Amino acid sequence: MVGGGYMIGRGLFAARAADRYVTVKGLAEREVKANLAMWPIVFNATGNDLAGVQASLDASAKKIAAFLQARGFPATDYTVSSPRVTDREAQEGRARADRPIDRYVAEQTVTLRSPRVEDVKQAIQRSGDLIREGVALVRSYEYKTSQRRLDAAGREQMAAAQHPTASARDRGHSNSRVGGIRNAQQGYFDIQDRDAFSPEFKKVRVVTTVQYFLAE
Repeated sequence: MVGGGYMIGRGLFAARAADRYVTVKGLAEREVKANLAMWPIVFNATGNDLAGVQASLDASAKKIAAFLQARGFPATDYTVSSPRVTDREAQEGRARADRPIDRYVAEQTVTLRSPRVEDVKQAIQRSGDLIREGVALVRSYEYKTSQRRLDAAGREQMAAAQHPTASARDRGHSNSRVGGIRNAQQGYFDIQDRDAFSPEFKKVRVVTTVQYFLAE
């Protein structure tokens, strides 16, 4: 009877032990440099003749291509979008006849995509050279310059965040021994600019949630 009671007790203890666990969150954060830069160079041309407007766009696109190639960017690093044309005459609220304006305005974009982040930054700083050559650059809120981090920048952060055993021991369980992992989930992997003035630097954050069994 004593032996049977002992075995029953051990069975109940084992069953309850499966429900004894602690949940902790792991957080790792690191600052890294971007390894890909994208610069959309938006420009436009206006006129009353569509063929003339397109010719102006073509001339500006060639000047931009020459500007980029002079800085070592091959043609494979940039693409040219199709033009977007607006007919002002067809729009409501057209300017009054005593203030004539060109009927057509067309916008086009040359997008540079390169891992040479510093070189792209320097090219942006010299974009005034394009204006001096007659390229009508446009500040676009739709197409913005961006720097990104595309490789596995968070491998070490992930490893650190997935093993918060020290936190588990410190969460009021000093009388229990932390056992194996019961369950683990990755919460989110977030990459943001360090600040608004240096987008080439990124802040990488990894958060995980891990459940550990508590041993005797």
